[in-house]
Amino acid sequence: MTVQILPAHEAIARLAEFDTVIDARSEDEFAEDRMPAAVNWPSLHNAERAEIGTLYKQVSPFEARKRGAALVAANIARHISREVLDKPKGWKPLVYCWRGGKRSGSLSLILDQIGFRVHLLDGGYKAYRGEVLAQLPALAARFQYRVVCGPTGSGKTRLLQALAAEGAQVLDLEALAHHRSSVLGLVPGQTQPSQKEFDNRVWQALRGFDPARPVFVESESKKVGNVAVPEALILAMRASACIHLQLADEERVALLLEDYDWFVQQPEFFCDRLSALTELRGREVVGGWQAQVRAGHTPEVVRELLVQHYDPMYAASIRRNFAHWPQAQTVCAQDRSPEAMAAVARTLTSA
Repeated sequence: MTVQILPAHEAIARLAEFDTVIDARSEDEFAEDRMPAAVNWPSLHNAERAEIGTLYKQVSPFEARKRGAALVAANIARHISREVLDKPKGWKPLVYCWRGGKRSGSLSLILDQIGFRVHLLDGGYKAYRGEVLAQLPALAARFQYRVVCGPTGSGKTRLLQALAAEGAQVLDLEALAHHRSSVLGLVPGQTQPSQKEFDNRVWQALRGFDPARPVFVESESKKVGNVAVPEALILAMRASACIHLQLADEERVALLLEDYDWFVQQPEFFCDRLSALTELRGREVVGGWQAQVRAGHTPEVVRELLVQHYDPMYAASIRRNFAHWPQAQTVCAQDRSPEAMAAVARTLTSA
């Protein structure tokens, strides 16, 4: 048998054909980003990869290749013992590493010699990443977006969830980014993806949508925490029709206390995050908010944050960035409950 080498665009188009997508890179490389549904079979583990790199630079390429071959052979043997012995003859894997070189080539050769129908990604992850970036602009431009706008706490995320439950196409960028998209938006216990992985997640989500149906998305800024929304997508969103979600102020405060309950449960964490506003609001104002939080007056602080900080900034940003904001469709949620958001979602989807 012969290993079949596939260019990135063809491998992507044929992903559904493969029983397993195998990433032969190290654990750290895999953690940064990977192909959809890939599993990690490192030909060299993190420490081993560093060892070979040092040997290559400080001793010689030949010595590095000898040592690398021994390590790769041992690791591949373990992968086969653990993962391959139960595979049927018709098992069809796609294998890749960083550039489609020695690490994935060695694994592919042995799997091929066993008798499996092995495919190797030409150019490796680097070629896949390039294809994702090349496809994103045209992919983002294919859809008609309906941008859910509304001040902080108005329930935009809850509405997106209700829209998804109604069967609408929803692109939840904050969920993909593991961030609530503000200086206070860090979610405890959740690590943001790398920029590469975020791009990959957006690309995968867009690939699953039907261009004949609208895509609902929140009115995000260019960055969601530490990751940037692909430029083609943000431009398409800003040129799209807007929905103005309204919710009474007391409901907004209550919603934020529910959705950001870790600030209520961990006052010092809230105070630490408030420090990020010092440059914008001044040390005296922020210090006053922190004192109120420590005294148990978190709801009052949330209300002041909305009125003094978030609402003015959001209003200015929406007017500046979203061309169709003046013609936005206004929808009012009766309250913050799932039932109220579901009613708004039904109104939007029926239209």
